[in-house]
Amino acid sequence: MSEQRFPAGWDEHRVRELLAELDARTEEEWIAADEAAAAESEDQTVVTVPAALLPEIRRLLAAHKTA
Repeated sequence: MSEQRFPAGWDEHRVRELLAELDARTEEEWIAADEAAAAESEDQTVVTVPAALLPEIRRLLAAHKTA
């Protein structure tokens, strides 16, 4: 079994606490968190697209990042 690695400042206890917090969220809390995250950035947006388009969207984003 390989050793688990965590980002600086994180350990298994902190990860478990975060997972418990996220699991306890209600649907309303998830929606509020999504709306807050979307409102934080003026140069980004959130768009819902059909899952079948994701491979092409990822390809376009990768091409844009390298341009």
